[in-house]
Amino acid sequence: MKKLVVLSAACGVGKSTVKEALNESSLLDNYSCIDTDEVGINWWDYAGTENEAKFSDDCLAEAVRMSADKNLLFATCMNPYDFYGAVHIPENITSTFFIGLTCSDEEITRRLKARPEERMCGSDEFIAGQIQYNNWFKKNAGKFQFYIDNTDKTVKETVTEIAAFINSIA
Repeated sequence: MKKLVVLSAACGVGKSTVKEALNESSLLDNYSCIDTDEVGINWWDYAGTENEAKFSDDCLAEAVRMSADKNLLFATCMNPYDFYGAVHIPENITSTFFIGLTCSDEEITRRLKARPEERMCGSDEFIAGQIQYNNWFKKNAGKFQFYIDNTDKTVKETVTEIAAFINSIA
């Protein structure tokens, strides 16, 4: 039986950066930190098909499998409402916690514009959608078990705060 901590944010907020920093630290030794991008499942294989809703189920199931005997910190764009309403949570998950992560609109724009072109994240339309989604997180900050705005924080500060929260739920 394991705990699931979902690090949830819009694209460009820093989920993968935080996940990588947590993996490089010794702050969460009893957790595997995995993000949607590394489970090996391609959204475009699901998009527009009758199995579109199964994408999140398959990603979570694979992340749980990859985490082996450890608890799981799963970095994803899904928010708690979408998650609980749409995702099948594997039976070996005994508790689920959500961390909402945000940053400023300017920071999201800067980060997404800096991504390689093949990631298809730099268009004004895509960025506007991510800013809108990021603002949803800000408006709903109190609905997360933990919420952090990393605009003026270093990666180390963000990681330290997130690890302290996760360790407090042990």
